[in-house]
Amino acid sequence: MRIPPGDNLPRAVCTACGSIHYQNPRIVVGCVPEWQGRILLCQRAIMPRRGYWTTPAGFLENGESLHAGAVRESLEEAEARVQSGSLLAISNVLHANQVHVTFRAALLEGKFGVGAESLRVGLYEEAEIPWEQIAFPSIEFALRCYFDDRRSGQELLHFNDINRPLQK
Repeated sequence: MRIPPGDNLPRAVCTACGSIHYQNPRIVVGCVPEWQGRILLCQRAIMPRRGYWTTPAGFLENGESLHAGAVRESLEEAEARVQSGSLLAISNVLHANQVHVTFRAALLEGKFGVGAESLRVGLYEEAEIPWEQIAFPSIEFALRCYFDDRRSGQELLHFNDINRPLQK
């Protein structure tokens, strides 16, 4: 690790050839799918946070757009076809070197199932959401913003910074 010429941060620099190996934040993309006023939630079957609840979300793949990633994650985790809508929230998850991008979405045809990364999947009214069992702070933030916007009749873009690891 050293600061390369013309840079101001320590980087992994190969001592043999001088190549700089940048480490940049990963992008997590997902959506809040709605069907007839209810939100699609998935109970995670994988770590981290196995058994906790989330909206469909995961790491963006190379060569994939943000919208396409959100649609793919819904299909993988909840066997749900969605139409990705407007951008809802961006959470900078500083301690994990991630950026979480969440869209509003419409669940098409109201159909869904349990994908390979989920234990259970279901549609929930706001009052039915297991808030104490939401997997990640960025998901809770996006959900709360979603419901606030829905009550106010707006579609705002929300930002937050999260700089705390999850409690086990």
